[in-house]
Amino acid sequence: MTKPLDGMLVLSIDQAVAAPYCASRLADAGARVIKVERAEGDFARGYDHEVHGESAFFLWLNRGKESLVADLKNPDDRALLHRILAKADVFIQNLAPGATDRMGLGSDELRKRYPRLTTVDISGYGDEGPYAEMKAYDFLVQAESGLISVTGSKEEMGRVGVSICDIACGMFARISVLEALLLRERTGEGSQIKVSLFGGMTEWMSPWLLHEAYGVLKEQRIGLNHPAIVPYGAYACAGGDMILIAVQNDREWRKLCRDVLGNEALADDERFCTNTDRVAHRDGVNAEINAVFRTLSRDRVREMLSAAGIAFGAINSVADVLEHPALRRVPIETPVGTIETVAPPASFAGADQSFGPVPRLGEHSAAIRSEFLA
Repeated sequence: MTKPLDGMLVLSIDQAVAAPYCASRLADAGARVIKVERAEGDFARGYDHEVHGESAFFLWLNRGKESLVADLKNPDDRALLHRILAKADVFIQNLAPGATDRMGLGSDELRKRYPRLTTVDISGYGDEGPYAEMKAYDFLVQAESGLISVTGSKEEMGRVGVSICDIACGMFARISVLEALLLRERTGEGSQIKVSLFGGMTEWMSPWLLHEAYGVLKEQRIGLNHPAIVPYGAYACAGGDMILIAVQNDREWRKLCRDVLGNEALADDERFCTNTDRVAHRDGVNAEINAVFRTLSRDRVREMLSAAGIAFGAINSVADVLEHPALRRVPIETPVGTIETVAPPASFAGADQSFGPVPRLGEHSAAIRSEFLA
């Protein structure tokens, strides 16, 4: 099956999450990805041992790659990388700030030597300013970007439970690579891309940063509720079972009042007419909904919401998600056999999704060294 990036060669000196995410998703699209690892391997190989002794993180982020063990301090190995780069379309790295420059693999130099090459430098905070040399990990960037300040309950801040800053950065890097490859089709020239974890997360924080800069930033850390839309949160049914509802506009609010709460006049209450009014009187809205929902089973509430066309959802555990009817899985070959992992969210209609295996450490070193002889 033909894939969009068939024939493209990517060299990636990546570790942890952000850069491996970008490179692995380019591999999904058909690119040949050579992953450069130190002798002890990408440290993500040791994050955990939950999948038959292998790291769940590493398996998630490194399918479809070839593993080349190389010593970046060794002149011969650096020469090997340059021979690969001379034929490559994309170079990705997320080493410590300044590391590639010291090894003669900096993006400025590479762009001069290989005009068709697109370089991708992934950092914590960018390469300028007082934070340029700062080490950056997902949790730290969640804090620095303000994300933690808007996550959690009124009483306590909370970390987002996935590596959201890494993933956002990796997604932006992948999008930029695809744009650069399209641009090269027109100009014949590669591009120099720089993307940071901080930049990716502050982009996602834009609505709240705009509120702060130009208006009034209302309370954000309110648990299972939306800070800017009401009703949009968790409510208790009879027996304490929880259900989430999401009302996006005044038309849906009227339907909720009429068809679920049994009180259409409530929609015309001057405290609740518009979303802005409802946000200002959040406690009053919640009291009206709770008064009804607490008398009904969750199944009955679901039936009524469904009939009214009101969006709702369950608070699932990770175990629940494994049994979710909307979850799609794909088989992946790994050093410990075939496993099933979550399918990519986007698919091409009529195309069969298939993905390359996860490599053993150094699995392709000999073949790559033979292919790219001096």
